Amino acid sequence: MSDDVIWHCIRHNHCSFMAKITTGIFCRNPYNVTGICNRSSCPLANSRYATIRDHEGVFYLYMKTAERAHMPNKLWERVKLPRNYEKAMDVINKHLEFWPKLLVHKIKQRLTKMTQYRIRMRKLQLKVREKVMTVPRKKTQRDLRRMDKAEIAAQLEKNIESELKERLTKGVYGDIYNFDLKNFEKVLDMQEGDVVVEEEDEEEGVVEYVEGDDMEEMGDMEDMEDFEGLSDGGTDEDDLLDEPVGNKPKGSGSDLKRNVGKRSRKVLTEVEQDEEANIRQRTRM
Repeated sequence: MSDDVIWHCIRHNHCSFMAKITTGIFCRNPYNVTGICNRSSCPLANSRYATIRDHEGVFYLYMKTAERAHMPNKLWERVKLPRNYEKAMDVINKHLEFWPKLLVHKIKQRLTKMTQYRIRMRKLQLKVREKVMTVPRKKTQRDLRRMDKAEIAAQLEKNIESELKERLTKGVYGDIYNFDLKNFEKVLDMQEGDVVVEEEDEEEGVVEYVEGDDMEEMGDMEDMEDFEGLSDGGTDEDDLLDEPVGNKPKGSGSDLKRNVGKRSRKVLTEVEQDEEANIRQRTRM
């Protein structure tokens, strides 16, 4: 089929690579040199055609001739272009020496543009930029709901724990319990801390009234009354003992020490005599 017939069918009937927009008609075929849908740039309507393609940063020169039109698997001849711009130009001039000048010019323009955007890509890769990550809205809402449920569950656990502690203190479940030893020790430590705080409060601000030992005081008063009765009826032994001690002259330190010792012995004997007198008086009554 001739190139004119193919172009007539593509242009006026239907082409899957054609893209019509307000600014013009473009071609989405990857082998198109300019990207514009016209007769000279269409890779389908030209049996002799050439273009440049990029494969992972490496440029290749693709060439198509009419002699290979009957072999679709070998339709395009591919030549690798060097990274150097001038050497790539020399390779293009060598392989497209007898091709139409307009097509060779378009291929060189395409090589220039592709070289420029490859340089810009390398510069952008060297720069450190923030990577924008999209987070699905459903996932964020799901996470928020899970957080709310977890907070509610934590509050319920705290309420249950406090209620169980109150029941244990009140003795609702009896004397036998079957729970973890660590939790039991924790509750005991808390209770001990509460008891210490209560004792400190009582020592600071509470005023208490304590009942005295009335029976012992009454016994002491009766003993004193017995002593008074003996002093009135009997001989005044206290006065006899006190007079010679008060009239003794002052002496040396050793004499004073001896006198003190003697006086203490007399006092002891006096107490014993008083006790014997009390016993005799009680037996007479």
